[in-house]
Amino acid sequence: MTETTSAEASGDGVRGSQANTGNKLQAKSVLTKIAAFVADRNIPFLVCSIGMIVMLLWAGKFKMTAPGAEGIIPVVSNSPLTSWQFKVLGPYILGDMIGATEWTAAILLIIGYFKPKAGILGGIILVGMFFTTSSMLITTPDDTIVVHGIHYMNNLGLFLFKDIISFGVAFYLISYYGRKAIMAENQR
Repeated sequence: MTETTSAEASGDGVRGSQANTGNKLQAKSVLTKIAAFVADRNIPFLVCSIGMIVMLLWAGKFKMTAPGAEGIIPVVSNSPLTSWQFKVLGPYILGDMIGATEWTAAILLIIGYFKPKAGILGGIILVGMFFTTSSMLITTPDDTIVVHGIHYMNNLGLFLFKDIISFGVAFYLISYYGRKAIMAENQR
């Protein structure tokens, strides 16, 4: 009996170093064996999902505090996607709403471990959130500093830039939970 690796289940057609070769490729070099080991144990998913859940819970809770709500004023007030919400709701209610959205997404990712469709929904929420915050790199003034004539991101710019990476992680989580949901649907 051969064991299918997560890489093979995802359509990569690569088996780990312990698998029967059959018609599939087998990891042979040290580097490909390391890659198969990582894929077989779903390490990318675990690191991305747990890291995202922790970040969302911490950041969400912080945005529900006065300093957290006041900290988002420069970014939300200058964005065409969020400035209207800022004007209508003010920083404190908006901060609470953003924090609650982050908590909702985190809880859906956790539920996704058992019910993958919940993880897909959490990932979709994250795509919307991180698209919005990534776009703020363009609209937020003073997110760079100039040193010897060269622009560098300051703390505010780096704070926003990390959401571009999170945007990609959100898509990865949707695809991972999606594969799990598809497999569950096909087992019925």
